[in-house]
Amino acid sequence: MTTSELPRRNPDASGRTYTPPDPPQGAPSRALRKRAAIGWEKFMRRSETRQETKT
Repeated sequence: MTTSELPRRNPDASGRTYTPPDPPQGAPSRALRKRAAIGWEKFMRRSETRQETKT
């Protein structure tokens, strides 16, 4: 039994594209949340280095 007889499926063949839903009114955007997470990581790294230098 060979599979070459079956048609090949193309997942994008329908032409539909996924668009993420808009955030609710007043909620932070994805870009803002990402920037905040990066800033928090930098803050935590700085605070760790300051604690190490004080002891």
